[in-house]
Formats: sequence, C-alpha cells, structure tokens
Amino acid sequence: MVQRFEGQKEITKFQVSEIIEEKFKKITAEQNKSTQDIILHFSNFQQAITSQLVSMNEKINKDLQIKLNEISDRVKENLDQGFKKTNETFNNVVERLAKIDEAQKKIESLSANVVSLQDVLTDKKSRGIFGEVQLQQVLTAVFGEKNDKVYQLQYTLPNGKIADSIIFLPEPTGSLVVDSKFPLENFRRMFDTSFHETERKEFVKDFKSNLKKHIDDIASKYIIRDVTADQAVLFLPAEAIFAELYAYHGDIIDYAHSKKVWITSPTTFMAMITTVQVVLNNIERSKYTNVIHQELNKLADEFGRYKKRWDALATHIDTVSKDVKEIHITTNKITDRFEQISDVKIDKLLE
Repeated sequence: MVQRFEGQKEITKFQVSEIIEEKFKKITAEQNKSTQDIILHFSNFQQAITSQLVSMNEKINKDLQIKLNEISDRVKENLDQGFKKTNETFNNVVERLAKIDEAQKKIESLSANVVSLQDVLTDKKSRGIFGEVQLQQVLTAVFGEKNDKVYQLQYTLPNGKIADSIIFLPEPTGSLVVDSKFPLENFRRMFDTSFHETERKEFVKDFKSNLKKHIDDIASKYIIRDVTADQAVLFLPAEAIFAELYAYHGDIIDYAHSKKVWITSPTTFMAMITTVQVVLNNIERSKYTNVIHQELNKLADEFGRYKKRWDALATHIDTVSKDVKEIHITTNKITDRFEQISDVKIDKLLE
C-alpha cells in the first residue's frame, strides 16, 4: 500500500510537473505574446512619436528658416540703408572737404590779393593807378567799353593837361572832366590808435589840407572857359573816405562846391552817370523825333500832291468811261448792220 501510495505520489508529481510545465509554457507563451504586443505597441508608439517629432522638427525648421530669412532681409535692408547713409555721409564729408579745400585756396588767394592790394595802396603812384582803374570800370559799366562819343580816358585838354576822363555832355553843360584822387595815407593815420590823439588831430588837418589841394588842382586845371563845363568831378575810389567827408567834414564839401568841384564815390558816381546816360538817350530820341516829324511833313506834302493827281485821274477815268459806253453802243449798232447785210435782209434794210 505504501508502494502504491508512493507510486501514486510519483504519478501525481509527474502530473503536477507536467501541469506546471504546461502552465509555464502557457505563461511563457502569453508573456511572449504580451512582450510582442508591448514591443509592437512600443514600436507603433515610437513611430508615432518619431513621425510627430519629424513633423514638428520640419515645422520648426521651416518656421526657423522663415524667421531667419526675415531677420536676414531686415539685416540686409538695415545694412543697405546703413551703407547708403554711410556712403551719403562720406560723400557729403568729401564734398565739404572739397569745399573747405576750395575755400582755403580762396582764402589763401584772397590773403595774397589783400597783401598785394596792401602793397598797391601803400605806394602813392599805385594808388593813383588803382583809382583810375576803378573810374574806368564805372564808366565802362554804364557807357560801354568803347564809346568815344560819350566819354574818353586820359584825355588831353587844350592847356596840355591830361584828365583821367572826360564826359561829353550836350550844351549848355559841355564837356565834364572827371579826375581820380586817393588821399589814403593821412586818412589811415586819422584812425590809427597807435598814434597819440594829438598826432591824430594833426593827421585830420593834413587830410583836409590834402583834399583842398586836390580840389584846387582840379578847379585850376580842368575847368576851362568855353572848352569844358564850368564844373568838374573829383572821384574818390574809397567809399569810406567819401562817407567820412560827408559825415564829419562838411567844410570840405562846402569848399569843393565853392570851387564848382563835385566829390563822388564809386556808388554816387555810378548814380550820376546813369542819370547822364538817361539824359543822353532822351536827347537822341528827341533827335529821331524831329527827323520823324520832318519826314511826316514831307510825306503829308507828297500825299497832298498824290490826292490832286488821283482826283484828276478819276475825272479823266469818268470821261473815258462815258466815251467807252458811247463807243460800245455805236459798235453794237454797226455789228447789227453787218449781221443784217450778211443775212441779206434787204427788205428790212430798206425799211
């Protein structure tokens, strides 16, 4: 019995072992299947995640590329504008530097000219030439460069004196002499503060004395009875000297008037001869007006003769017209007679 029991026990163990093994296989199979399902699900999940990641990456790359392009365009635009502005600024700087360089050259040239002018004004003879040149420029500006009928330069008078210029005005004024004077030396000293006030007062006296001498010279040399006008012009090439005279030295102006010498500057002389030019033009127009008036009178006489001759011709034409009509009537009658003779209308002719 014991053996039987042991035999059954071994059978049961075997069966249990088989059952366990079968269960294990089943569990293993299920586990394998579950593992495969898990792997499949995980693989699908991985693919989905990968697909989404790829899609998201593509979208991100696309958006990023768009943003980068926008940024690049903006950067390029800003750079272009910056380069353009920089180029404009550079060009402006270059132009301004060129202008500055040109201005510097002009300043240097002007400085040289000022030094040259200073040298000219220092020398008495050079000052005289400078005044004559200014006088010539004013005359040329108004009357033209070459107009000997109106004015001449360096004109020799019958007394042998040579005037800087002469303007030929109509009678009763006559020829007006203009002479240039430039009393600069004492004028400068009058305002030079390096001199003592007492000395400057002496320079004022010398300045006025110089001007009186110039006025006397012009009055004695260039006002000639029955040759020139009974007055002359003293031309001052410096406006400052002219202004000083009229503002503070009226006694010199009165002295000049008493000598019939008129003091002018470039500006006032320009105004004076411009008025002269207008007067001369009016005189020329008056001459042409007289000529036109004379020609119109002659034309009126000719027209009077023409009218008389035309009236006579019209009367003659009327007479001839009447004669022509009468001749025309006679001609028609003769023509009718010849036609009747040609048709041999004897009976009618006898009638």
